Amino acid sequence: MNSTLISIVTALALLVAGHAAAQDKPKDTSAGKEKPKPTQEELEAKFKATLTKATMAGRWCSLKNGVMGPEKEDKYTIVGVTKLGGDAWVINARMQYGGKDIVAPIPVQVKWAGDTPVLIVDQIPIPGGGVYSARVLFYDQSYAGTWWGGDHGGLLNGVITNEKEDKPSETK
Repeated sequence: MNSTLISIVTALALLVAGHAAAQDKPKDTSAGKEKPKPTQEELEAKFKATLTKATMAGRWCSLKNGVMGPEKEDKYTIVGVTKLGGDAWVINARMQYGGKDIVAPIPVQVKWAGDTPVLIVDQIPIPGGGVYSARVLFYDQSYAGTWWGGDHGGLLNGVITNEKEDKPSETK
């Protein structure tokens, strides 16, 4: 019984000492200061950098009548993006289609939810593939969204990685 009592007292002493030490720390005065919000130009530059020489790799699942299908692997290669004006942008996406490797310009709109870009595709015809619409949100190095094409659609999500710039090798 003595060893149990000693353990409890020791644990309480450590708890009180830890709490007292935490109170002795200087207060963080930066909490009251807000970071300046990025300008629209800075937000757009970050979005462009995120999707330049980028690979979007993740998963998608079908969605029909409110039922999600099994997840499948997905990958998109983005060569770059160009702002045309206003909300209009072009995504240059690399695609393997009909045995060919092409870069296709995809017209999109980009709307902003605060500092978060949301890519909008509305009724874009894909040769031999139907007409599609999508909404994709980008946050940090990740994406999530939904798409619809005729009587079928789905959900998608994943991470974004950027191709590294080749640096000259160092000589000794």
